[in-house]
Amino acid sequence: MTKNRVTPEEALAFHLEPTPGKFEITATVPMTTQRDLSLAYSPGVAVPCEAIAENPETAYDYTNKGNLVAVISNGTAVLGLGNLGALASKPVMEGKAVLFKRFADVNSIDIELDTEDPEQIINAVKLMGPTFGGINLEDIKAPECFIIEQRLKEEMDIPVFHDDQHGTAVICAAGLINALHISGKKIEDCRIVLNGAGAAGIACLELIKTMGAKHDNCIMCDTKGVIYQGRTEGMNQWKSAHAARTDKRTLEEAMVDADVFLGVSVKGAVTPDMVLSMADNPVIFAMANPDPEITPEEAHAVRADAIVATGRSDYPNQVNNVLGFPYLFRGALDIHARAINDEMKIACAEALAELAREDVPDEVAMAYGRNLSFGRDYIIPTPFDPRLIHRIPPAVARAGMNTGAARRPIIDMEAYELNLKSRMDPTASIMRGIHARARAAQARMIFAEGDDPRVLRAAVQYQRSGLGKALVVGRESDVKEKLEAAGMGDAVRELEVVNAANSRHLNVYKDFLYARLQRKGYDRHDIHRLAARDRHVFSALMLAHGHGDGLITGATRKSAHVLELINHVFDADAKRGAAGVTAILHKGRIVLIADTLVHEWPNEEDLANIAERSAAVARHLGLEPRVAFVSFSTFGYPVSERAEKMHLAPKVLEKRGVDFEFEGEMTVDVALNIKAQASYPFQRLTGPANILVVPARHSASISVKLMQEMAGATVIGPILSGVDASIQICSSSSTANDILNMAVLAACKVG
Repeated sequence: MTKNRVTPEEALAFHLEPTPGKFEITATVPMTTQRDLSLAYSPGVAVPCEAIAENPETAYDYTNKGNLVAVISNGTAVLGLGNLGALASKPVMEGKAVLFKRFADVNSIDIELDTEDPEQIINAVKLMGPTFGGINLEDIKAPECFIIEQRLKEEMDIPVFHDDQHGTAVICAAGLINALHISGKKIEDCRIVLNGAGAAGIACLELIKTMGAKHDNCIMCDTKGVIYQGRTEGMNQWKSAHAARTDKRTLEEAMVDADVFLGVSVKGAVTPDMVLSMADNPVIFAMANPDPEITPEEAHAVRADAIVATGRSDYPNQVNNVLGFPYLFRGALDIHARAINDEMKIACAEALAELAREDVPDEVAMAYGRNLSFGRDYIIPTPFDPRLIHRIPPAVARAGMNTGAARRPIIDMEAYELNLKSRMDPTASIMRGIHARARAAQARMIFAEGDDPRVLRAAVQYQRSGLGKALVVGRESDVKEKLEAAGMGDAVRELEVVNAANSRHLNVYKDFLYARLQRKGYDRHDIHRLAARDRHVFSALMLAHGHGDGLITGATRKSAHVLELINHVFDADAKRGAAGVTAILHKGRIVLIADTLVHEWPNEEDLANIAERSAAVARHLGLEPRVAFVSFSTFGYPVSERAEKMHLAPKVLEKRGVDFEFEGEMTVDVALNIKAQASYPFQRLTGPANILVVPARHSASISVKLMQEMAGATVIGPILSGVDASIQICSSSSTANDILNMAVLAACKVG
């Protein structure tokens, strides 16, 4: 699998633009009138203040405490980078905060404490207790992290969770449940070896013992070898608690006949010989990051029966904390928990294990780029499984309620699960799925406008992200100069620059073009000028002859003009059923608007074609199409000849017998709002429309640009659909990221 390469320039630009950092705070209440301000602040705010003073529990009703977690660090053990200090740890903590939001809709604030004194940290966090519904400790070195967490758990009445310890332990436990299920072993009979006696290692072993592993069957090793009863060198109270009665002294000795190896140590700590000495069906969790103790290839070379997991996303069975902490906190916050206890952690692990044993939905397999089914290479769910949000938190919440950790138990569990489903933003998993499919396709992507720095940056990102080969049309000297100016001079060697002036295929291209255009008033001289000097036409000719798999253009010229040029090579016009479909992503919703590119004033037959093209795009994106033909009238009122074609288009689709939902004509609010739809019980849509077919290109353009400018919606497209080749036309205002998104769509052949 291709490794995704991120350059330092790209990483810095990501954190710098569009504004420094990774999140901002937005108000959830109106803030426009004097009355709004009076309610939000003085005098209105006094009322909830008094209510909370009288009954502290109501803080969960009148403030954001119930959905707010603090991510707290002092930067002494940052991400494998060591002790960078509080300030330098801030980008990691901001990252953790946005993961909470992205995966479980938990609001989170990062707090960096500039001290290495455990007492000062304990005091600071304790004093902040009233603000938060939970505390996530992060990247604090051992053994201080044990002291800090233990004391805070004892002294605070909200969940305190050190993710480096327990997050890893929970996912490790989930994987182990399934690995033992496959190998037919019971945890209480297993001989388990752990290498790495830091925070994560100790937490893993503690949780596994709570789940039934026997103390003397578990051997913990550190850099000095086995931690045995009576050892004095390099010991502390946390290691001593796991000292085993054994005569083994080295990792090598401990591995003989072991059923399970858990590694939270360093690259290369385990040798093929050690794996060879393990029991039948050995379970190897080599979780050192970024490189495992032993790679799956090395382990499988000597033991075909081994079940291997790592911390890496480019191998099967990734032990990834993002499967745990967001959902643990989601469940804990929703019962206003006093703590996250062992039972809640085990419930999380068991729910994850159960999910991996179930049938995998198509969209997950598509997002992962391969078929997934429970077995040796799939024992842990993927982080992008949309079922996680409504399966894991309820299991955590139930365990919390059963063990008395809940202040406010959930009465209607079914309603809670439905609420969790509606919280998640579907657009993120759609984009993830498209990227995974593009990576699997490895398309050779032609970037037509190699003289534009945005296009060049997108081409470099396309190639460095492991999506495929980038072919840039331009002059090598010009491309080199522009990349150097953008601080990416080293990328010149990676890209393939194609110059029409010295292409050995030019004569073949010209003959092809002449055959298409000779009866349209073009002579040989015109053909030479088009093929050799117009990069849009030249790029289209490359694509037509199979010298690339997809084409990206339009960043430097108006899209209508570019489409005209492409039509010299392909049949990409209204007459042949082409259409432009634009995806609008806003506040967790995705709506397609069409036609935004080809048809100026479509009739009812054209509108039906546009609907079919849009439905195909929707399905490519993993959506089940629901089409609304929108107008200023709803089902014939008010009467207008301008709306007549929108009334007729659904009848055309009825005759064609299409296999997707459609309805119209209707206003946009009826199309998108279930409550408004309820006024028309006869209408056929089973939910809000996700495709709006509009009366004309000008109304499509106005709608898209209004959403972009006023609402800050993300716009992808227009996606060109209905053409025999994979061509995408960017808008002239596209950023490098927009162009990259279009390349990803082209690679997946969307449309």
